[in-house]
Amino acid sequence: MKDEDSFLLDDPARLKALAHPMRRLMLRHLSLHGSATSTTLADLLGAKTGTTSYHLRQLEKYGFVEEVPGHSAGRERWWRRTEEPRDMRLPTPDRLAPEDRPVLAEFHRIGLEEDLALFQRLPEIYEREPHWVKASRGIARMTAQEFEEFFEAYMKVLKKHSPRAEDASPDARPMFVRLFAFPAEDG
Repeated sequence: MKDEDSFLLDDPARLKALAHPMRRLMLRHLSLHGSATSTTLADLLGAKTGTTSYHLRQLEKYGFVEEVPGHSAGRERWWRRTEEPRDMRLPTPDRLAPEDRPVLAEFHRIGLEEDLALFQRLPEIYEREPHWVKASRGIARMTAQEFEEFFEAYMKVLKKHSPRAEDASPDARPMFVRLFAFPAEDG
């Protein structure tokens, strides 16, 4: 699969692997800081090493992390995120069996909690580093087709301006980027 391709995350088992708060924190750390051991992650997250080892194995099972080749020694295993597609999309509920839909709802719930926590930090970050904070709010009127075109154009721009960590400029910083768009029917 080419990096430009989108990937539909419609396998309930893989979706469930990502719908766990600790696993998401671990993936975030690996994305932002590079490889780590289960011990390092346990210390950062206030968890037991056995717990982080279990969650890393679950993430490995579903292809989200891998052991760093040639970096592990003895019992110490180093983990990194895999080269998964950056444009991972979620299925609509009708594409999942009814018994799998709660996993999709939990995935959304956890993601929303993460996004709210990020937005709550925005004023403090803006005060400290205003040139690194951008925000945009607006109202757009679109047909369903125009909305789809808007989203695809946004994804294209996001991918164009966000190279993988190993291809980024040495002075590049990891940036949280979020887009929220939905019909404004409730005023």
